[in-house]
Amino acid sequence: MYAAIWRLMPGPVWVRILLVLVLLAAVLYSLATWVFPWVDTMVNNQEVTVGAP
Repeated sequence: MYAAIWRLMPGPVWVRILLVLVLLAAVLYSLATWVFPWVDTMVNNQEVTVGAP
């Protein structure tokens, strides 16, 4: 799968590497901005049990 994406990307190797870094940064930014806060609202972090049974 990754090889197919790599072949579809335009330009020489250094442009492809730059595109991969930009895409990775965009994915991480969107996760930290929208996905993780949305999941945090659905997880109840007040009921945490730590200790021996």
